[in-house]
Amino acid sequence: MRTLVVGDIHGGLKALKQVLFKIESKYTDRYIFLGDYVDGWSESAETIAFLIDFSKKFDCIFLRGNHDELTYKYLKHGDDNPLWLNHGGRETRKSYEAFSSSAIEEHLQFFHNLVNYHMDSKNRLFVHAGFTNLHGPQNEYYPNLVYWDRTLWEVACSLDQSLSIDNSLYPARLKLFSEIYIGHTPVTRLGETVPLQCANVWNIDTGAAFKGPLSVIDVDTKEVWQSDPVYKLYPSEKGRN
Repeated sequence: MRTLVVGDIHGGLKALKQVLFKIESKYTDRYIFLGDYVDGWSESAETIAFLIDFSKKFDCIFLRGNHDELTYKYLKHGDDNPLWLNHGGRETRKSYEAFSSSAIEEHLQFFHNLVNYHMDSKNRLFVHAGFTNLHGPQNEYYPNLVYWDRTLWEVACSLDQSLSIDNSLYPARLKLFSEIYIGHTPVTRLGETVPLQCANVWNIDTGAAFKGPLSVIDVDTKEVWQSDPVYKLYPSEKGRN
């Protein structure tokens, strides 16, 4: 069984379909989606509809991203704060205009059922953003930190990569898991467009919301599949650029 981790999609359904076609999915595969399915390109609602259908055919774990939480609050409570609207929310709001109330209810259930993190039998952690508690994400005082935090990735990137895990200076958070898979902070900020490893943290957000592709990685073999740069699939749109 392959365990395939999917980076941040941000409404780029065309990119998701393209990369899944390249993978040649098998029914024994497990997919772990790192969150941020919405907010960016024009097909956020359509992306959620696709994922709901996809999960009926394949073993899927859907993590909660910060944009997913913001969209849920809009659909559930009408919370359309300007910060959300200016960071992809406007496109998401528009994508839901053609959806029926029953379809939206189904999507609300999808958002409600998202999980904040997943730990597998090989002591690998999958989380949208990170965590701050030295005893792991399950001990966070503020649970929403796991889909907003950027300090875990900053710590991993700033670490001397030659430092031994036995060294007293090695960050305690990183010692908790054999590997940590995250999204949230695009690696394009570091000039990369492929999944990036720092220490034992793998960042799979390759900037699909901006100028990068959507990426999927096999966590055992580290094989990577990518879509075209997503903006090329939506040439008349600006995305979050």
